[in-house]
Order: sequence, then C-alpha cells, then structure tokens
Amino acid sequence: MAGQTVTRAQLTEAVYQEVGLSRNESAELVESVIAEISGALARGEMVKISSFGSFAVRQKGQRVGRNPKTGQEVPISPRRVLVFRASHALKDQINHALARPGAAGRTGSPKP
Repeated sequence: MAGQTVTRAQLTEAVYQEVGLSRNESAELVESVIAEISGALARGEMVKISSFGSFAVRQKGQRVGRNPKTGQEVPISPRRVLVFRASHALKDQINHALARPGAAGRTGSPKP
C-alpha cells in the first residue's frame, strides 16, 4: 500500500482542474462540502454519498476497560463515535484496482 494521504489542498486542486472554477472558488467549494458533512454529523444525521459510502454517528455506552500496563480496571465513559461504511461500488472499485498487476496506488475508474 502506498502511504499517501489526500489533503484538502489536493482536493481543491482536483476541483480546480476538473471543474474549471478559480482556485479560490474551488477551495470555498471543498470547505463548504466538508462543513456541510460535519454539521450534519454533529446534528446526529446520517450522510450518504452515492457510490462512495455513508457516515453516521453512533452512541457507545459506558464500559470497563483495562490499563494494558497495570491491568487495573478503568471506566470508559459513554461517547459518540463516527463510523463509515463503504458502498459496494467503492469496495468493487478498490478490489478491481488491487486485482490488476501494478495497479497499487493508481486512481481512477477500474478498467474491465
């Protein structure tokens, strides 16, 4: 696996290249989309992006954990966690890309 991370700047550049907006407009668009997704999740709403996946916030209850160093029991407080579930289309695209020799790290749609 390539250990690369896609950044906001790279997303902005991709929007700039693909859509043809100015760099500032592209940056505003990326920020707006991220803010909308974040806001919906903060309100407890599910976010579904077709052919990509869905994001949801799940409530986890209190439980007892253990300190791995000392073995002492420690209470873990209830909290909300973000979960992502990839769509079948995204899973298929990833698996097809991995199945092709030399395709590791490439982007784009899979070829038949």
